[in-house]
Amino acid sequence: MTGVTACLEAALRQELSEHLGFGHYERSGCGPKPAQALRSGYFRRRVTTDHGDIEALRVPKLRSGNQKREWHILTRYQRCLQYVLDSLLYLYVLGLSLRDLQEALLILFGPVLSVGAINQVTLAAQADVAAWRQRPLSETPPILLVDGVWVKILYPTTETWLDRAGHTRQQQRVHERVILAALAIWPDGRSHVLHYEVAEAEDEANWRRFWHHLRHRGLDPAQVELVVSDGTQGLLAALATELPQTKLQRCTVHKVRGLERYLAYRDLATVNPATGQSWTESQAKAHRQATICADAHDIFKASTRPDAQQRLQAFSDKWQPLEPAAVKNFTWGLKRCLVFYDFDPALHPLIHSTNLLERFFREFRAKSDEIGSFPNEPSCLTIFYLVMVRDHTKHHRLTFAKNQGH
Repeated sequence: MTGVTACLEAALRQELSEHLGFGHYERSGCGPKPAQALRSGYFRRRVTTDHGDIEALRVPKLRSGNQKREWHILTRYQRCLQYVLDSLLYLYVLGLSLRDLQEALLILFGPVLSVGAINQVTLAAQADVAAWRQRPLSETPPILLVDGVWVKILYPTTETWLDRAGHTRQQQRVHERVILAALAIWPDGRSHVLHYEVAEAEDEANWRRFWHHLRHRGLDPAQVELVVSDGTQGLLAALATELPQTKLQRCTVHKVRGLERYLAYRDLATVNPATGQSWTESQAKAHRQATICADAHDIFKASTRPDAQQRLQAFSDKWQPLEPAAVKNFTWGLKRCLVFYDFDPALHPLIHSTNLLERFFREFRAKSDEIGSFPNEPSCLTIFYLVMVRDHTKHHRLTFAKNQGH
């Protein structure tokens, strides 16, 4: 919220300077100033935004005449506040200069934002990201969902080139990188992103570095009861060293998705049982895939482990004659997919898979796909942070409204 708060407060100070005709601590050149032209500190105002509530926005005031003047910039911000952080900070972290930003935001906010005011906002946003990623953890969550999302980032090379103006520029090259992330789950169902960082790969060395950074921030490995992941080998090897006593839950969605590669499509149906119409081969294959995956997902919808094991046996009996390779692959190591039954049933929908983290990744991918390649790692980390703040606020409000019966 520091970025939005700084943006509003900087804009309000700039508007008051425009109204008076001189800036803060500047002389008007017209002799003694009347009371309605003298600044007199601030008053506090609560403002609700799409990125959370600003409990005490500092609105500058005059010594007299405050009730007679209208704050145009605050009205404009209220009308388009949901775009403030995106429009301003997304552009900035992608490399636009402060003057470019001033021109880009002219249509939204008018000429009241000076280059200096915009600079205050962007510096506040950068400080927010750095402070969040380094802040000590006050407590360790009992459950963590971990996964990675791949991005493209530009990195400088040793080569240079000349632009049209004759300036020497450093050549850059796109590299694929992965953002490793951990999402915390609490016993009351609360969830939030706990940590994230850019890595070259999802191998053991990078995952071990990830856990070292979390421990440095205050994570207590002894208090982590469960880690939910897609089961990549590098992560499993790192967990065996860094969190040896923690239970591991294999993501059920990834497990079901994996069996699709082993389908042989034996004895496909030629007729649609619902309509009696003939099927093409592709239609029959699509039906086989959808049906076996639905049956597999139903195993993990059971309320208890014994019920899930009964459903697993029925699944094997039904599909073994038709898809032996797929059934073998699916049932191998399936015990790790049932670990979530050791925990509170109210948490089962949240911890049987990495879906909560994947949902957030989809929000981030929507923005990263628009960008294409990030100009550097800091811009990538900042965009991830901005999406995280907005996503967390959005779901916090939905939960609050549900709890209030709205």
